[in-house]
Order: sequence, then structure tokens, then C-alpha cells
Amino acid sequence: MCNPTKAHMKSRICKLLLSQPISNTQRQASTLCYSHLIETQKSHGREIKLGISAVESNIVQSSCESKAFSDAHQLFDEMSDWDVVSATTIISRFAQRHRHKEAISLFSTMLVMNIRPNEFTFGTVIHSSTALRDLNLGKQLHACAAKIDLASNVFVGSAILDLYAKLSTIEEAQRAFEDTHEPNVVSYTTLICGYLKKEMFDDAFGLFQAMPERNVVSWNAMIGGHSQTGHNEEAVNLFVEMLREGFVPSQSTFPCAMSAAANIAALGMGRSFHACAIKFLGDLGMFVANSLVSFYAKCGSMEDSFLVFSKLPERNIVSWNALICGYAQNGRGREAIDLFHKIQHPSLQPNSVTLLGVLLACNHVGLVHEGYSYFNQARLKDPNMLKPEHYACMVDLLSRSGHFQEAGRFIHDLPFDPGIGFWKSLLGGCLIHSNMELGELAATKILALDPGDVSSYVMLSNAHSAAGRWQSMSMIRQEMREKGMKRVPGCSWIEIENRIHVFGTADRTHSKKDEIYTVLTFFLNM
Repeated sequence: MCNPTKAHMKSRICKLLLSQPISNTQRQASTLCYSHLIETQKSHGREIKLGISAVESNIVQSSCESKAFSDAHQLFDEMSDWDVVSATTIISRFAQRHRHKEAISLFSTMLVMNIRPNEFTFGTVIHSSTALRDLNLGKQLHACAAKIDLASNVFVGSAILDLYAKLSTIEEAQRAFEDTHEPNVVSYTTLICGYLKKEMFDDAFGLFQAMPERNVVSWNAMIGGHSQTGHNEEAVNLFVEMLREGFVPSQSTFPCAMSAAANIAALGMGRSFHACAIKFLGDLGMFVANSLVSFYAKCGSMEDSFLVFSKLPERNIVSWNALICGYAQNGRGREAIDLFHKIQHPSLQPNSVTLLGVLLACNHVGLVHEGYSYFNQARLKDPNMLKPEHYACMVDLLSRSGHFQEAGRFIHDLPFDPGIGFWKSLLGGCLIHSNMELGELAATKILALDPGDVSSYVMLSNAHSAAGRWQSMSMIRQEMREKGMKRVPGCSWIEIENRIHVFGTADRTHSKKDEIYTVLTFFLNM
């Protein structure tokens, strides 16, 4: 008589086999294999127990690679003999599905049952501890890996490096890198990302130069890291260098490069990047296309922005937001609002970015009533949509249009303490309408929150100057000198032969500084 437990297991395994996306030949082979094992069980009980465990282990792995994940997890719970391959397979799938606590829990069960983890197990659970932002757990896993001499493994070492780079000090990340045996491109790239996050650009560039081999991901890390920290000209030049060295950019490269080019209004350079995207990618994809819509809008070329938008085979809310915000930022508020009202598809629900674009549009064209209307509609429909920047935009709208009483009431009724941005919006409106009394109050609030805020001193000084209040202006500038405050110098840039050159006031860092100052002196003496 068939053992009911084994019969149940046979049913479960067959169910899983039939749930897999395999061919008829594969299915027949698997079923025959299982039938053979059951027949052999009659005469070789102990040996077949091991055989069934092997089948179970293989099916757990197969199920994890398909949609039958819940069945695989249940089967794993029923398995008589666990092994590291099956456990790691399930742990990995938990991690891939962002179920990190369950991955850690299963890892703990492995240890209790004396199953020795391998390098892939440790790499996965350490990444889970990073995703959970649990540094203490990560350190415990690091110690556990070191105890069985796996911490120096490149797969485990890269995970440890990522943990410390994201959650701890860069010094610990460096030590993890140094302890890794034969670090690979992932190890190098992870530490480079850590350096860039801390704005240690020289260290990042030095390590990048020292890499035994580079790939597109490492280039993307350098370009994206510089772009995200405001070093846009370096990001653009890195992208150009990447092309010169023969690397083919990916879908992830272009948005970083386009964002950097947009931030320095390098329209010509961006057009070249657009052409490169068409050449290398063919089908741009929505991610790259949306970055192009945003790029052209930020550079003030709304016609090109709309052209890219209009050619998109399908659009998501990011596409619409890029164009709406572009119109708003370029002073074409009516067009931004008209575009907002064209969002009709049920899958395209306006979000907080959409609302911010609409409020900016109202701000640029002075539509106070309409701005209030959109703001209140959002507050009634979905209060969670409202962020501090939406409230700040409303204060700016009211202040710029001279509605100071409403702006004051709006600030008073905020559901949180107003930050510097709110008072700067009020101060900006006061400067436009020469409301010096309220402007001084706003400046006082700003300096109470940030005594070192130079821009507020400068704004107030300019306001007194415009109003002819020379003594007040002189007192503010004297106070700035006493505190050692200096205006943040402006900068400009030009694009020559696919390279961005940035210039600042009294700049002595440019490689061609001697030639530049010679030409400037010549023109000044003409």
C-alpha cells in the first residue's frame, strides 16, 4: 500500500511539474523520471529517499523560476531533507520579491538546522539586510561569513561593501573592499558609488581609473553620480569620454547624461546625445524618451519637447508631467493648464508632480483663483498628494500677486512648521511689491532658521537699495562683512568641440586660464 505521505508528495510534485512552462517532451521526461523513482522505492527504500529529495530540490528551484512560487515555498516546508541549494533558491526569490524579512527568517532556520550557507546565500541575505537598512544585522551576517571563511569571497565581499557604503562610513566600505579577494567590476563600482554619494570625487575618479576593466554600469555610476550631485559639466564630459572609448550606452545611461546637459542648458550637446540614443538604441523606450521631453523643456525648446512627446507610441504620467512642467517653467502657463485638462485616460492618474506643474503654471501667469481651485481640489480628493512644495508654491503665488494677508494666513494655517523656502517665497513677493516691513519679518525668520543664509541678506540688501534706503542697505552689508559672509559667485559656461567649459568669477582653475586672461585684458584695454 502506498505511503500516504509519499502519495501526497507525488501529487504535489506532479502538480508543480505540470505548472511549469516546459515542453511536452520535458514534461514526459520528468514524469518518467519520477515514475522510475517510485518503482525503485519498492526495492531500494533508503536510496530512493535520497532520490526523492533530489527531485524535490530540483522542483523547488524550477518553481522559483516560474509563477508557482507559493507552491515552491509550501513544498520546501514539507521537504524531509533540506539542502543549501534549495534554501538559497527560496531565499533568493524572497529577496527578489522584496520580502527581505522572510529571506532573513529562512536563513535563520538554515542555521538552526545546521545547513552550511554558501557564498550565494550570504550575498543574498546581506543585500536583504541592506534593503532593510539594518546595519547591525548586516554586521552580524558579515561576522558569520567571516567565521566560515567566506567574507573575502568576491560575491559576499561585494554585498558587504554595498552594506557599508550605503549604511555606514566610507572607511568601513574601503576596508571591505581591501578584504575582498580579487575584487571584480561590481566591487569597484560599488565603492565608486559610495565615494560619489559622499561627494569624494577625486577618490571616485582615482578608483575608476585604477579599475582593471570597466563596463557600462561603471560608466553609468560615474555619470549618474556626478549628475545627481550637481557636477553636471563633469557628467557630460564623462559621457563624451565613454563614447570615445568605444562603450555603447544603455537605456540607463542616456537619462543621466540628458539630465546633466539640461542642467547646464547645453542644447547643442543634448541634441547630439539624442542622435546617439537613436543610433545605439533604435527604440528609445519610454524612460529615455521622457528624459528627452524633459531635456528640451529645461533648455527652453518647447517645440522639440512637444515633438518628442507627440511621437511617443504610448505615454505614462511621467511623459505628461515633463511637458506640463516644461510649459510652466517656460512661462507658458495657459498651455500647461490646457495640457493638464487633456489627461483623460483612466490609467493616467495625476500625481503630486502633476499638481506642482499646474500650480507653477498658475504662478507664472498670476492665476490666483485657479491655483486655489486646483490646490483645494487635490486637498479634498487626496490629501496625501500635498507635499511641502505645493504649500510653498501657493505662498509664492499669493506673495507674487500681492495678496500678503492671504499669504500670511496660509503660512499660519500650515499643517507643519514652515521651512526657509516658505519665508523666501514671501520675501521674494515683498521685494516685487516693495513691502519692506513684511520683507524684514520674512528675512528675520529665515536668519533665525539659518543664520548663515547669504542669499537672504543679499535679497534684503537689494530691496533696501531699490527703495532708496541706503543706510539700511549699508548696515546689512556691514553685518555681512562682520560675519565673513560672501555672495556665492555666479558662473557661466560655453560648449566647444563637444566639451563644456565652466567659468566663475576670478576663476584660476581652468587649464587655459593664462590665455583666457590675456584675451580678456586685451578687450578691456581696447
